[in-house]
Amino acid sequence: MDIIPKSKISCDEIPHPAARAQNIRLLLLRLDKTHPVVSGNKWYKLKYNLLEAQKQGYKKLLTFGGAYSNHLAATAEACRIAGLEGIGVIRGEPTSIMNPTLLFAIKCGMDLYYVTRAEYRLKNQPEFIKHLQEDIGPFYLVPEGGSNEAGVKGAREIIGDIPESFDYLCCAVGTGGTVSGLISGCKAAKKVIGFSALKGGGFLNDEVKRMLIGEPKTPWEIITDYHFGGYAKINEDLILFIRKFHDEFNIRLDPVYTGKMMYGLIDKIKSGYFPKGSTVMAIHTGGLQGVEGMEQRLGIKFFDKD
Repeated sequence: MDIIPKSKISCDEIPHPAARAQNIRLLLLRLDKTHPVVSGNKWYKLKYNLLEAQKQGYKKLLTFGGAYSNHLAATAEACRIAGLEGIGVIRGEPTSIMNPTLLFAIKCGMDLYYVTRAEYRLKNQPEFIKHLQEDIGPFYLVPEGGSNEAGVKGAREIIGDIPESFDYLCCAVGTGGTVSGLISGCKAAKKVIGFSALKGGGFLNDEVKRMLIGEPKTPWEIITDYHFGGYAKINEDLILFIRKFHDEFNIRLDPVYTGKMMYGLIDKIKSGYFPKGSTVMAIHTGGLQGVEGMEQRLGIKFFDKD
């Protein structure tokens, strides 16, 4: 049973000139349509975590995130729908001007618990979790990004929602839970490719191996060349790419994850990475709530029209 209703998703063909030049069929699985807030991969990664929290009788669900975190916003709304008290442990100090993500989380009823960046680095340490339990009381813990066993189990179900056949499956990678689920659920003779949104994402190979369910039947790779300077960092090239993609295909990409993934994917198509005649499936993992906060932070507008 799904606690949060899921809307019908689509699989759009993207007639990009680079793909056409290489005789490549480029498809985009629109997981951004799953839910207005609990969108993209977050719907899948939170699904079994919510069920487990309810099964174990918890009243509170605690998770971690930065001030602009898609996971934080999605978890806040998911807890509201599920009747759980959401608690967000935020990296950094409280600010006098709240950004749209934090304002939304508070509106959903989430309590925000700020910690220093040094403390945040201890988020996976038992001693730090124990300290939080002493302050807050019993809670069901969901790690940053929802990347735990329950999250990977949910992400694996994305495979079953793909309506078209493909040769390559591509997605953005943050904490590694979604790509681990895709690898775990994908059949042999396909290849899963993750595009890291983090600088120095080489560590993700070990993280993915740790989270895989069973022995993978499909080859996979994490590409680390398109982080644009690091997590949540962008430049003018990425901004122009996101705007042009929207103008040409009427699809919004977010600058933290899907924008970088699609930029890297198009670049790989141009370089001949994919054999001619291939079908490449990319996954739109949502995250569009973060656009407003990024616009506020940078003082720009990504999209002039819908």
